[in-house]
Amino acid sequence: MALTNMPTATQTGSNAKPINLTSSPAMAPALRPQQYYDRVLLEVLRQTEFGHQKFAQVRTLPKNAGTNTINFRKIGKLAPVLTPLTEGITPDGQQASKDNVTATVAQYGAYMLFSDKVSFEEIDPIIAEYTEELGHQARESLDILVREVLSGGTNVYWANGKTSRDALAAGDKFTLKDIRRIVRDFKKNHVKPVAGRDYACFISPDTEYDVFDDPDFEKVADYGNRAQPYLDNEIGRIHGVRFFTLTNAKVFEGAGSDGSDVHAAIMIGRNAYGVVKVEGNGNVQSIVKGLGSGGTEDPLNQRQSVGWKVNAFGAVRLEELAIARYEHVPSL
Repeated sequence: MALTNMPTATQTGSNAKPINLTSSPAMAPALRPQQYYDRVLLEVLRQTEFGHQKFAQVRTLPKNAGTNTINFRKIGKLAPVLTPLTEGITPDGQQASKDNVTATVAQYGAYMLFSDKVSFEEIDPIIAEYTEELGHQARESLDILVREVLSGGTNVYWANGKTSRDALAAGDKFTLKDIRRIVRDFKKNHVKPVAGRDYACFISPDTEYDVFDDPDFEKVADYGNRAQPYLDNEIGRIHGVRFFTLTNAKVFEGAGSDGSDVHAAIMIGRNAYGVVKVEGNGNVQSIVKGLGSGGTEDPLNQRQSVGWKVNAFGAVRLEELAIARYEHVPSL
């Protein structure tokens, strides 16, 4: 899960130069006075629909605990008692059992270096703008870390009766009949719903196109005055499943037998997965180092930096039977 981007300074004789230093010439050329300048910046085409943490259990690891791991304990199910008691005879006691699931946390972060000339030569407040963009990068990075955990595992279904990812091809599209099969298996395995009465399913925008093909699909616009309102990124429900379209949904690029991209719809039940943070240090921190903060490493106050860091973060699958990956090839 190496999403860190922590460039360091390299020394080449007397010419010490940081990696990826953003200087004024690296920016767009300055405009001549007679040129019209539109101060409304073009919006960055970023992925904003982050939601893979939506139904996770959240746990905190105590600060200074002396470890970077935490155990989730899962109590074993007791079998039904079908034998009647015999008068005067004490039956055997029930045997307790439990499983431990271990989660590990790690640090993540990134930063950008800017020269001093950027501050007084550029028309735009570029450092402030990239501070905001680094915040979006942080959110997306943590979302993808959780997604990669959810898209692993062994509880897998394939579209159109196929039995492996590399057997899928164009035409093996998402169908709600397959979703009904997963719902059936969830119920047989005593997996409880996560969103009120429903299970949750994360899908890609391409898969959303095929979901809307079914005339029985109930869009969120048709919910009316339901007691349970729709959630962020939710597009509708059917067969006891609420669907959430995420731009970061998992795609196995070129993995089909004909080179098609294979998309993964992730179905979630209650207590399926967890997200772990360190108490007091689990949130993303914005870190700004101004001109003059580098000491003798920056004797002429030529460099400044902005960045983000999360001191400890991790995700873990808690119940394999409550996470299903449904692989398919969208029709478009």
